[in-house]
Amino acid sequence: MTPQEFETRYREQIRDILNQLQSAMATSSQLEHTITDIGASVQLLGRDVERYLAEQQSGSGGGSLS
Repeated sequence: MTPQEFETRYREQIRDILNQLQSAMATSSQLEHTITDIGASVQLLGRDVERYLAEQQSGSGGGSLS
């Protein structure tokens, strides 16, 4: 392998690695947003359950979560 071939191969591999890293970072960012959305949904559900249970204990149970 000539020095030029080695350099070309090296540059191609570095480019591929950087592209993979960039793709992984984009996927990680999307995953972070999804997890944040799921967390917010769980918090809202928890509040609804707490409100429903409080209504049931106070005797004003309307039977609806909303």
